[in-house]
Amino acid sequence: MIDKIVKTLQDASGTIREQANNLGTGAKEKTYAIIEDWLQVFPQLEIYGLKVESFALGVALSPSLEVDMKGAHADFTAERLEELLAKEGNSTALRTVLSTIKTTYSLHRRIYADLQEPLIVKVRVRISPEVKVFIGEPLIQ
Repeated sequence: MIDKIVKTLQDASGTIREQANNLGTGAKEKTYAIIEDWLQVFPQLEIYGLKVESFALGVALSPSLEVDMKGAHADFTAERLEELLAKEGNSTALRTVLSTIKTTYSLHRRIYADLQEPLIVKVRVRISPEVKVFIGEPLIQ
């Protein structure tokens, strides 16, 4: 009887390990596909005035891509952002960056602070991408 229980537990353990491995492989493939989509966005952002300052790939169970970009506030006026967001054919990723910049400027205006150069955009691409926009150099990295 105990032998049957041990055998059942071993079989279940093997099945669980195999499923976890498949999930890990699926997550990696999905993340790499997302990263491939984002790689198309960075050259477009450079055309708009955001220069890639650093580029990093993290390889783990869940891979990630981190890109820091810098630009000038003069290149991202409210009118220009509206114009860029209105363009047909923009990818979701590109729209995400542009709308995050627009929202950051909008919130920044509400605190009546002066714009500090540079405009910094940090993008972390993972299963769920993250976009951060800084006005001026961040003190905490």
